[in-house]
Amino acid sequence: MATDSWARAVDEQEAAADSISNLQIHEKEDKAKPEENGTVKADGEAKTEEEDKEDKAAQSLLNKLIRNNLVNTNNQVEVLQRDPNSPLYSVKSFEELRLKPQLLQGVYAMGFNRPSKIQENALPMMLAEPPQNLIAQSQSGTGKTAAFVLAMLSRVDPANSWPQCLCVSPTYELALQTGKVIEQMGKFYPEVKLIYGIRGNKLERGMKIQEQIVIGTPGTVLDWCLKFKFIDPKKIKVFVLDEADVMIATQGHQDQSIRIQRTLPKNCQMLLFSATFEESVWNFAKRIVPEPNIIKLKREEETLDTIKQYYVNCNSKEEKFQALCNIYGAITIAQAMIFCHTRRTAGWLAGELSREGHQVALLSGEMVVEQRAAVIERFRDGKEKVLVTTNVCARGIDVEQVSVVINFDLPVDKDGNPDNETYLHRIGRTGRFGKRGLAINMVDSKGSMNILNRIQEHFKKKIEKLDTDDLDEIEKIAN
Repeated sequence: MATDSWARAVDEQEAAADSISNLQIHEKEDKAKPEENGTVKADGEAKTEEEDKEDKAAQSLLNKLIRNNLVNTNNQVEVLQRDPNSPLYSVKSFEELRLKPQLLQGVYAMGFNRPSKIQENALPMMLAEPPQNLIAQSQSGTGKTAAFVLAMLSRVDPANSWPQCLCVSPTYELALQTGKVIEQMGKFYPEVKLIYGIRGNKLERGMKIQEQIVIGTPGTVLDWCLKFKFIDPKKIKVFVLDEADVMIATQGHQDQSIRIQRTLPKNCQMLLFSATFEESVWNFAKRIVPEPNIIKLKREEETLDTIKQYYVNCNSKEEKFQALCNIYGAITIAQAMIFCHTRRTAGWLAGELSREGHQVALLSGEMVVEQRAAVIERFRDGKEKVLVTTNVCARGIDVEQVSVVINFDLPVDKDGNPDNETYLHRIGRTGRFGKRGLAINMVDSKGSMNILNRIQEHFKKKIEKLDTDDLDEIEKIAN
């Protein structure tokens, strides 16, 4: 596998060096953002619609950066076939797929010993003859990228020096991560070449791309197809649209993706992936992918059965901080996550804890994605015992050894009502794999007590009052 020689300058983000050192970028970008004009308020408390778009893209990139291996999931896979009468194939080994030897070698070199749950069902569909279209739901860490990369590499004819596979991602950073997987999996297949259709990769007018795989963002790929004619879309065999839920958060990307799809031949294989499938994503997916097979993941049921829940009654933010200091020694036996509602509170709390001599890590939305990944890696490696964060930053982050979660602020939605799903996801991470977990909720007003009571009613689980002078029970659970 080889890339073209376009990269000419080192990305100015030193924090990103380890992650994308072999894929140097022509221009500096300090956020994982849509190609359009997304902006972030560094000190903003309320999230704008633009910030929410960026959050999704940044979160997806963050998950890719911190995944060292596949997630151990119990999710059940539901398969809906285009033709319900055709036999349903799944595989338990990569050998069953009859891959080219150099691709099988690449798969094993990446550390895949057997297919993940999504790969078991998706790969036979993606590699079938004649090609079949697919819409698949897949979270980070399920082996989804490796699956569609394998499909692209399998479809390429290296004897033909023109683009045969197009993969579109919402941001240039996500495109680079996909490219990294292609380079790794195609390590023993050097005849197949890759080019990045992203800003900063300037090609001479009139030239024709000779690389067989193009990975890029919608605006650049569309220009390469229609405006500059670098790509002949009628020769494309496989079109992959990744991170569809992130893609449609930006109206321009949605329109551009549809315009790209319309230029492709009728027999082009269409593969679309998304972590979530709310109605807007489904509508988009159906416009892009005709007559699809569909793979859905039934969400793993998170449970509160193995989690002990407490609350601490306080009268102010400062009292909450003092209560937290009182129980700090007990919770740091294991690893703990402390959730705050805003960046400002998270920054204040981390600073106060540090001033008290406590070693904490702060995960803030003001950080670039690579910095966030570095913080999470340190926490996961046990170099810091306590992580202070907000909802947005920790969305989808799983650190298996977390056994204590503290809600410094209770989760509420934009209208101030209890956010029960976020509460479940926050504290549910402590009770995974049958482990005992501990959740401590800080209450500082009648309003927050009301929120807590409504959370209790919703889950039908009693949350007991904690006596911070008697921490024996907490130490037992945390240990």
